[in-house]
Amino acid sequence: MGTLTTIETADAEQFAESLQGSPQQRAKAILAAARTGLPLAQTMLGQILLEGHGIEQDRTLAITWFNIAASQGDTMALNMLGRCHEHGWGVEKNEPMAAAYYQKAADLKLDWAQYNLANLLATGRGTTRDPQQAFALYLQAANQGHAKSMNLVGRCYEDGTGVEANPAIAFDWYRRSAEAGDFRGQYSWATVLLGQGEIEHACEWLQRALQGGNLNFLRATRSALLHAEETEVREIALAFHTRAAELGDASDQAAYEQVAAAQRA
Repeated sequence: MGTLTTIETADAEQFAESLQGSPQQRAKAILAAARTGLPLAQTMLGQILLEGHGIEQDRTLAITWFNIAASQGDTMALNMLGRCHEHGWGVEKNEPMAAAYYQKAADLKLDWAQYNLANLLATGRGTTRDPQQAFALYLQAANQGHAKSMNLVGRCYEDGTGVEANPAIAFDWYRRSAEAGDFRGQYSWATVLLGQGEIEHACEWLQRALQGGNLNFLRATRSALLHAEETEVREIALAFHTRAAELGDASDQAAYEQVAAAQRA
């Protein structure tokens, strides 16, 4: 690719413009830029090595590149080292180490690290459980525009976890999360709208949540939708089951068949 001939002097914006073509072509561009010492490219190389996108998967090598980028001060690389230690990707699972990496990146104001560290603090994994500090971190990330954190700020306000309960504030954060594109926030906002009797509007947000939701989310929400009072919501529940069957395993297929048969009866 011609744009790579000046990659040594290219900044992050110029590098981003060079990422065109197939996953394999993107991987080549990222590798070339990483070798020149560009931290952004080094972190991206670690990410595609983790997932095997356009390049052979090698999680141990991914750790190496994250460490190289982190040594140059790349905050996302620090966050990704935390992710790897939290989940055991390329290294032995070590939640205290994950918390330490997240803390370093969170101190540098990275929203994703604030969110990830808050998740550990909220559950006491790898660190002492601290709902108040978890809430504070969610709020810091949310105020930077982090959509997932917006939803969890709402959850904290609704449940009174780490902060005094305030449903009105909770609902506003759910709305903000939904509008920012988080599928869990869209689901939370839809449930608020259902409680307010705005069924059509709620169903629109449920449809959006369905489009972006992952398998764990679909599994966690499909049953509640199936038992909703509103006919429109129960119809959407079938779509949630259908999508879970497409993404999941035999148990998800069986759940879909059961619901589909019941609706045909």
